[in-house]
Amino acid sequence: MTKAERAAHVATRLEELYPETPIPLDHTDVYTLLIAVLLSAQCTDERVNKITPALFAIANTPQTMAKVSVGTIRDIIKPCGLSPRKSVAISELSKILVEKYNGNVPKDMEALESLPGVGHKTASVVMSQAFGVPTFPVDTHIHRLAQRWKLTNGKNVVLTEKDLKRAFPKESWNKLHLQIIFYGREYCTARGCDGTTCPLCRELFPDRKRAVKTRK
Repeated sequence: MTKAERAAHVATRLEELYPETPIPLDHTDVYTLLIAVLLSAQCTDERVNKITPALFAIANTPQTMAKVSVGTIRDIIKPCGLSPRKSVAISELSKILVEKYNGNVPKDMEALESLPGVGHKTASVVMSQAFGVPTFPVDTHIHRLAQRWKLTNGKNVVLTEKDLKRAFPKESWNKLHLQIIFYGREYCTARGCDGTTCPLCRELFPDRKRAVKTRK
């Protein structure tokens, strides 16, 4: 298969497997989604979903969160990891949203990326899932699978994002991003597949004999 044929096959198979793509992080609005995505850095969605109810019970708006002490936030989110840094980011970005954006999360990539603790991936997820703007956030699952499927050489996540945007139609990016994540968690895990085991890897590369060494 050519690269274009592989991309088309991936899109078809993932649509068959995951016709519905619910957002895996529990939230009630754009702000709570932003906080949940920030917390998900180096933490599983499952754990984030166990932590956020307690956090949002005391503050679920920028206005209320800005009044909560960093220490209180840190104590609640500690199981997510990186709690000292994340708690400060949550407090500071909440204050900025109140002071600069009237308590609203900006619908702008550059503005989102300027917020404390919000990198390109987090901003891309919010733009995609909250505002419906076509983006292709690349997490560890997507970075790994794109390499195994030879849709990128995997030098870094920035290049992987560019390669995937070239490989798939823009209107499919938001859904496909979640479909690849779902597939990576269910079939093509870091340890459960080495590029030769899962259904899609076998379909795309039936003659592949050697394990694929992916870059992080």
